[in-house]
Amino acid sequence: MILDSIRGEGYPVRDWLTNYPLLMVALDPYTHESAWILETAGALLDHFSPSDIRCAWLCATDDDGCRQFLGPWADRFLTFADPDKTAISALEIERLPSLVAVRPDLAVQRADGWDPEAWRPIVADLAEMLAWSRPMIPRPGDPVPYKGTPASA
Repeated sequence: MILDSIRGEGYPVRDWLTNYPLLMVALDPYTHESAWILETAGALLDHFSPSDIRCAWLCATDDDGCRQFLGPWADRFLTFADPDKTAISALEIERLPSLVAVRPDLAVQRADGWDPEAWRPIVADLAEMLAWSRPMIPRPGDPVPYKGTPASA
């Protein structure tokens, strides 16, 4: 599976994991459900960005669509464009938004939709592995849980 950064060339997922695990929030910029979680997901990625992990967006659109949807968030974190949903499919993501953690051994943890109860254990495992603090999930003002939209649509 190739992850294609909007800032340059795409590389196999193994190459993105040479030193650090990868924490991604997968989004479909053409749905309200992904827009609703943008600030919440950005705060989560921002919490982990100083630690030894790569924080990224994985968007079901092209480079320009990523920049348009994410706005300044596209510059703040690594951003992968996935217009054909090849990476989303390879990661077996069923609903968007989705939280995905990929460890250097290629083990994947995933939580589809915005489900704080499902996101929390992934974040807790990463915090323990990285010796980092755990962010509050959900935070005051975060959206209520929702299923998201089918990733295959």
